Amino acid sequence: MSTARIMLVDDHPIVREGYRRLIERRPGYAVVAEAADAGEAYRLYRETTPDIVVMDLTLPGPGGIEATRHIRQWDGAARILIFTMHQGSAFALKAFEAGASGYVTKSSDPAELVQAIEAILAGRRAMSPDIAQEIAEERVEGRATAIADLSPRETEILRMLASGMTSDEIAAGLCLSVKTVQNNHYQIKAKLGARTDAHLVWVAIEAGLVRR
Repeated sequence: MSTARIMLVDDHPIVREGYRRLIERRPGYAVVAEAADAGEAYRLYRETTPDIVVMDLTLPGPGGIEATRHIRQWDGAARILIFTMHQGSAFALKAFEAGASGYVTKSSDPAELVQAIEAILAGRRAMSPDIAQEIAEERVEGRATAIADLSPRETEILRMLASGMTSDEIAAGLCLSVKTVQNNHYQIKAKLGARTDAHLVWVAIEAGLVRR
């Protein structure tokens, strides 16, 4: 039986160690790379080409959605499982839009993580029950989050703006020009009907992109 090669992306070394122990308890699974931020994740993915990436969303600088989008741009077949504290449907839907194959919350039973990895390696999508229920309720009730019309990149820029990062910092983190970031900033405001940056921060908080 071939070994499934896994990369972990989380900015906390102790957390990564816990995931490594949980995953490698299963025969045939091996963690071949660990990254602490989006840039390192992209570099190590290209160096190691793992079978699956287990990705946190909250990373220093660009987050997991941007890392997912960037990796998938380089490898359209990349399999990425988001494993995060964020329980809202907004983040989950944007992660899938960026190319993720699965989404599991950290409040789930540890077995959910392993089961999701198995499902994705078998070519299926995976969601923890809480996220599946949240998305189903939103669709049945006809609810839509305020950020539904934003692209994954615009969502990431909104999150970074709401986290207090400047246009220069965002541009450096996303490898964009400051002018491109400013244009995106304007487009985000237009799509959300926001007149001020304070309103943008409020929308980001309500959507669960940043904490209160």
